[in-house]
Amino acid sequence: MNKESLERGVSSVRIETEELANLSNYFDKVEFAEAVDAVVAAKKVVTCASGTSGIAAKKFAHTLCCIEKSAQFMPPCEAIHGGLGALQTGDLLVIVSRGGKTAELLPVAAACAGRGARLLLVTENHASPLAAYADLFLTMKIGRESDKFNYMATSSFIVTVAMFDAVIAAVMEETGYRREQFAAIHPGGAVGKMLEEERNEKRF
Repeated sequence: MNKESLERGVSSVRIETEELANLSNYFDKVEFAEAVDAVVAAKKVVTCASGTSGIAAKKFAHTLCCIEKSAQFMPPCEAIHGGLGALQTGDLLVIVSRGGKTAELLPVAAACAGRGARLLLVTENHASPLAAYADLFLTMKIGRESDKFNYMATSSFIVTVAMFDAVIAAVMEETGYRREQFAAIHPGGAVGKMLEEERNEKRF
């Protein structure tokens, strides 16, 4: 590996660290509280996004399931071909779009209110086409992505995941989520083994 490649890698770590640290500078507590309340109150949370944002949205849906909150990730292409039937009255639709202009998400957002659901938009553009449909926001403000062209969803991905993790942490507190609940639904892997050992220790 040449010197320039190493420097580029180190620069990527530095940029993403700075963007994540900057989140605390513009973190809107009122906006965040409204988002958490909406997640807690929702019958089901449906997440939807494209590309790398879709990966963050899918991870959020999975983690909600891990704390026993009904959730699913719906790819935009499936949503507009009948998948929107899963969105029901009382549900919360969570869409991620940094610029708020992702074309394939517009018909999904437009259908939300008609399904009796609310829309939470993760974006940095409150004046965007998608924002016009939103009931709630989680705002990001990305100075730059970490790739050399400032094009790829790198810093913005990290920040989105961090915001969703913050929501998860708050929801766990709001609902009084207990370790025993997690043990019941996570028997696999190293975490499952650790929880089983803890249960066995308490029996003796």
